[in-house]
Amino acid sequence: MENYDSSPVGVGAVLAIISAMIIPICIIAVITIIGKWKVYEKAGKPGWAALIPIYTWIVMLEIVGKPLWWVILFFIPCVNIIFIIWTVNLLSKSYGQSEGFTVGLILLPFVFYPILGFGDSKYLGPSAAEAGGLKPRDPFAPTNYQDPTNPPQV
Repeated sequence: MENYDSSPVGVGAVLAIISAMIIPICIIAVITIIGKWKVYEKAGKPGWAALIPIYTWIVMLEIVGKPLWWVILFFIPCVNIIFIIWTVNLLSKSYGQSEGFTVGLILLPFVFYPILGFGDSKYLGPSAAEAGGLKPRDPFAPTNYQDPTNPPQV
């Protein structure tokens, strides 16, 4: 007859590994939620919407100016990947950012949502002229436009 030791030898190690993984994941999630909260507030929407799982996508669709029935598309496998990436792209365009910023929002949301929320980006409206990525014009920037019918007054 074999003797088996029923004492949990490896349980402490397993718990240490799990807690070592959970703590950074929670920190990253909190940073992302805080960044999303500020992004929503900049767009004039309630910041607490970043906490509610499905409602956060409804609010994001309102921010980018797309119909609410797109939420259904977020639950269809394979289709959801395309429409989530498209929505995040339209979000970055609504703040006057480029496609590179969209890649950052998708791959490193804990870095790029706080940049978007706490940074200088201004909410320009639904998808900034349908994904044209229009930046707000600097009123103090010199213009090179010369109207021949109306010469500048000196």
